[in-house]
Parts: sequence; C-alpha cells; structure tokens
Amino acid sequence: MLENLNYGLFYLINATPASPEWMIIFAKFVAKDLINIVPLLIAILWLWGPRRQVSAQRQLVIKIAMALAVSMTASWTLGHLFPHDRPFVDHIGSNFLHHAADDSFPSDHGTVIFTFALAFLFWHRVWSGVVLMVIALGIAWSRVYLGVHWPLDMLGGLLVGFMGCLTAQILWNIMGQQIYRGLQRVYRVCFALPIRKGWIRD
Repeated sequence: MLENLNYGLFYLINATPASPEWMIIFAKFVAKDLINIVPLLIAILWLWGPRRQVSAQRQLVIKIAMALAVSMTASWTLGHLFPHDRPFVDHIGSNFLHHAADDSFPSDHGTVIFTFALAFLFWHRVWSGVVLMVIALGIAWSRVYLGVHWPLDMLGGLLVGFMGCLTAQILWNIMGQQIYRGLQRVYRVCFALPIRKGWIRD
C-alpha cells in the first residue's frame, strides 16, 4: 500500500519532458542551492548578532549540530538497512538532475533541511521555523519534481529529523552546558585575532 502511494504521489509531482523549461531551472536551483542556507545561518548565528543574544544563538547552533549528527547517522543507517532505488534507476518517470545511483531512502537533503527547520521551530522562534519549513518543503518538492527522489524519501527525512531533534534535546539536558563552555574556549583561542579586531563576537 505504501509503495502504491509512493508511486502515485511521484507521478503526480514528477516533471515531464513537456514541463516548462523555467520550472526545471527553478527546481534545479531549489534542489541544489537552497540547502546552502544551513551552513550560512549556522555561521551567522555563531559569529554575529546582538551581544545579549549571542550566547543563546550559540547554544542553538550546538543543538542543531547535535541534531544533525544524530539524524544523518540515522539516515545513513536506514539507507543501508532498507535500501531503495531512486526512480531513475528503475526507469520510472523523468529525471532532470544528475545524481549518483545510490540509495534514496531517506533523503539526505530532506534529512538535513527538515532537521534544521524543526530545530528552529523547537528552539528559536516559530516564525523562523515556519519560514525554514516552507524552504524545506520546497527542497523536498524539487527533488521529487526532478526525479531523483520518491515522496516517501522526504517523509523519511522529516521523521528522522524529528528524532534527531528529540535526541539532541535529551543530550543537551545531560551535557549541553559543558559542551557549550568547552566550544567557547576553543573558539576564543582559534579566533582570537578577528575577535580582538571586532570583526566577530567574542
């Protein structure tokens, strides 16, 4: 039943040779480039911001890193335990994005961006989480639209991301402050010069 749902949703979303060229171009941008918002926002949150908020921002960054580590490990494990071919490997639908013929479930892109969006929903502000969730859904759509993933690959990424955030919160409650203080010390030593120049926060 799930496989039938997977196929039905895929054919509903997947582009065809008759799809507008501008939609293909837009989908490629969303599928390949929007994921860069993750390292960009992580760097901004750690390095800059109002002085009174920097500590909270850096704790958020650490929680996100923990959640991503857990979710990506779980994604890799699930991919090896439950291997599933990508649509183009089975010659299903149309493919518009070059991709290695590795396991598709769960989606790595989906796992990263959904973990990131959920982290902001849980630990930052609701509006920022909602914006990132819209971006996550766009990335999920684009990768199905271009034929490199199944819809359930993206649902798998969402569920793994939720598990990653939950696990990260548990780990944070146990050892979060110690990790934060340790990373702060390492950061201040490694970035002493730009901190002294005032280019980044201390």
